[in-house]
Amino acid sequence: MKAANLGVLFLIELGALAAVGYWGFTRAVPTPLTWLLGLGGPAVLVVLWALFGSQKATYKTRGAVRVGFELLWFGTGVAALWAAGAVVWAIVFAAVCAVSKSLAVIWRQ
Repeated sequence: MKAANLGVLFLIELGALAAVGYWGFTRAVPTPLTWLLGLGGPAVLVVLWALFGSQKATYKTRGAVRVGFELLWFGTGVAALWAAGAVVWAIVFAAVCAVSKSLAVIWRQ
C-alpha cells in the first residue's frame, strides 16, 4: 500500500500540471493566448515545484510552510479543473489528493 501511495503522489503532482494546462487550453480567448495559458501555467508550476517542492528543491520547505505550499499546489489543480467547468473531476481530484497526502503524512512518506 505504501508503494502504491508513492505512485499516486507522483500521479497527482502530474495531475495538477495537467489540470492547469487543461484550464489554459479551454479558455475562450485568442489562440496565441490560449497557447500561452495552456503551456505557461504548467511551466510556472514546474518552476515553483523545482524551487520549493521537489526533493532537490533550492529552498526546502518543512512543517507548516510545506503544508501551505502543497495546499496551494494541489489547490491550483482543483481550482483549474473547477474553472474549466470540470466540476466532478475537480471534486474527485481534491478527494484523491486529500486521501493520498493524509496517508503520506501517516506513513511519513
